[in-house]
Amino acid sequence: MTLHELISSIPPLDEAAMAAARERQDQLTKPQGSLGRLEELSIRIAGITGQARPVIKDKVITVMAGDHGVVAEGVSAFPQEVTPQMVMNFLHGGAAINVLARHVGARVVVVDMGVAADLPAVPGLVNKKIAYGAANMAQGPAMTREQAEQALLAGADVVLSQLKQGLDILGTGDMGIGNTTPSAAIAAAMTGKDPAIIVGRGTGLDDAGVQNKIEVVRRALSVNQPDMDDALDVLAKVGGFEIAGLAGAILAAAANRVPVMVDGFISTAAAMIAVGLAAPAREYLFASHHSQEQGHGVMLDWLGLKPLLDLDLRLGEGSGAALGLSLAEAACKVLDEMATFAEAAVAGKNQ
Repeated sequence: MTLHELISSIPPLDEAAMAAARERQDQLTKPQGSLGRLEELSIRIAGITGQARPVIKDKVITVMAGDHGVVAEGVSAFPQEVTPQMVMNFLHGGAAINVLARHVGARVVVVDMGVAADLPAVPGLVNKKIAYGAANMAQGPAMTREQAEQALLAGADVVLSQLKQGLDILGTGDMGIGNTTPSAAIAAAMTGKDPAIIVGRGTGLDDAGVQNKIEVVRRALSVNQPDMDDALDVLAKVGGFEIAGLAGAILAAAANRVPVMVDGFISTAAAMIAVGLAAPAREYLFASHHSQEQGHGVMLDWLGLKPLLDLDLRLGEGSGAALGLSLAEAACKVLDEMATFAEAAVAGKNQ
């Protein structure tokens, strides 16, 4: 499948399924609209899936990992070797995302998109490595346009493989030391906003570190001149392989009528690339939470997404997405399992 074929295969939401879901919500044993955004959630999932009473059973969180040459500019409080170490932690089930995924009954799919190390071929690791980390975007493009396209399609392939095992909703997660820097650059490039209002502390930079990071993002944008109207250009010049993989996964999910629960700052940058490539993908996205990372609100506004939670999270990995999956499942269960006034023999609202 080519990238063009993938993008052009994203269908519109099923209006008939949404209307049927809305009608059922209005007949359930509660005042109309009293479950607020849970009702909205279930209705849009009906439109995404084409099912008036969608059932969420198979929940998948894909955690995509990649390294970044820009760490040479001192933009992270942690060294690059943490990336492969954390990937192994995911595979051994010891990270926050593993705990939260077990809690919500989701399976975690760990993908090497571009880790700057050779990882052992262990069960559970999906190898889609494009290169040993993206190049230093402060000195030139992070990757070639061909690599960006290759990474998008690799991410899409991960979702297509998971569909065969059962996939009702996708959560996005990431791992990559330094990856808040390319994510901030993507957001600045796509929105046209000053990096100073987008760049945050990442893994815990001090004030001087944040100022350096702002200057690095400005330099990357100046050196590369990414075209805000060409999302593939933005991705290639200031992105990362795990960001590309997640964007491809989002496109493949949308093409197959699978809702996507977006995690925090890095996953939202990937969502921006996906929507920049294919505007119809926006309807398939849910923002799981509002990250503590400074520019996340700007990114969500650009996407037109309202976060479900605000817990001051700034971990990544898909941690917020896992909690969002639980809410999506709850919303669909209410729509499907709750009795209507007629079924429960309860008197409805007086006319």
